[in-house]
Amino acid sequence: MINTLIIDDQVHFQEIIKSLLSAYFPEINVIGIAESVDEGVQKIEELNPNLVFLDIELKNGSGFHILQRIKERTFKVIFITAFDNFAIRAIKFSALDYILKPINEYEFKSAVEHALEVIEGSEVEEQINNFLSHYEKRTQSKKIVLKTSDSLHLIDIANIIYAKSDSNYTIFSVEGEDEIMVSRSIKEYEQLLSDYRFFRPHQSYLVNLNKVQKIDKTDGGFIIMKNGEEIPISVRRKNKLLQILEKL
Repeated sequence: MINTLIIDDQVHFQEIIKSLLSAYFPEINVIGIAESVDEGVQKIEELNPNLVFLDIELKNGSGFHILQRIKERTFKVIFITAFDNFAIRAIKFSALDYILKPINEYEFKSAVEHALEVIEGSEVEEQINNFLSHYEKRTQSKKIVLKTSDSLHLIDIANIIYAKSDSNYTIFSVEGEDEIMVSRSIKEYEQLLSDYRFFRPHQSYLVNLNKVQKIDKTDGGFIIMKNGEEIPISVRRKNKLLQILEKL
């Protein structure tokens, strides 16, 4: 059994979560419910859950404050939130799972299924630490968590050379690392990394402009990266790319 704790100050959403868990995930056992920061911290320390459903906005604080106060964060977290651009961005950078209010049944099932892939361990701690660093400072994150089928990679954004689309997967080329394949679309990473001097010169590629060595204009044009690799440029994105590079 997987023991879970629900931390949400709205009874309506507590009941929805319990009902959906009962219907789709009989292996998950709800061992407690908390409605405040203090109660949430207390129950996490007492019950030692494997999985925590954590509302970001509580009446007397936030889920962020709970995570700050827990010393050993080895449990998996699924955040519950109304639409909050910054919080969701921090969550995505850390490859954590979240559910938007009002709760959609399909999104709930998907988030729980992803969470069950990794329940405990030091990698979970790294994910939460990265989220806290990003969310607390309200500044650009320096690291991103790339989640593969069997591990989590905490990567310096500055070390990413480029990303390549492979159907619904994205393959990252990172300095000093083997290729990292992630089961998320390149469009999602284009949105996440757009503020970090990343540009999509072609439908299949997203490049770190800080890693560009030069633009070769022959044969329609392509980018030569500092590691020597060549990246194609689509005709409709060429002028935009040149305009951006001129301003760097």
